[in-house]
Amino acid sequence: MVGQPDTSRMHRRLVDSLYVEAMLLADEARTYFDEAGRFERDVLAPLDRVSFSCESLKVTTRLMHIIAWLLTQRAVDSGELSPGDARTPSRRLGFAAETDGATLATMPPQAATIIATSTDLYRRVARIDATADMHLIVDSPARTMMQRLAAAF
Repeated sequence: MVGQPDTSRMHRRLVDSLYVEAMLLADEARTYFDEAGRFERDVLAPLDRVSFSCESLKVTTRLMHIIAWLLTQRAVDSGELSPGDARTPSRRLGFAAETDGATLATMPPQAATIIATSTDLYRRVARIDATADMHLIVDSPARTMMQRLAAAF
């Protein structure tokens, strides 16, 4: 439509930006929880060590769901998956448990930062996923092909 912004290009940039952010955070979390975090975990009280391990799993779960959702969005943008298929429940953002403030307060500072950052990223992606059905624009097959061609060049 004339005068209508090209939201597909903006969406692609947003997805790419979030993907880079998620991958960097995943690498940071893996490095921390596999290396420095082990030493910090070992000095915690026994119950806090269990909480630390649970929180590292929550971070991993959040990031796994985020990355899977972003890869689905990339598949839609490249034409490998239809927008309708991307809206099926199995392709939506999966559930990830929240971290309560009291538990977060018991974590070492770097762990708390990684946990909070993963929670923030998950919430941002969840807001985008929740609005996916609100922005459905039904295009003709010809318009879709034209957009794919434009994106390729």
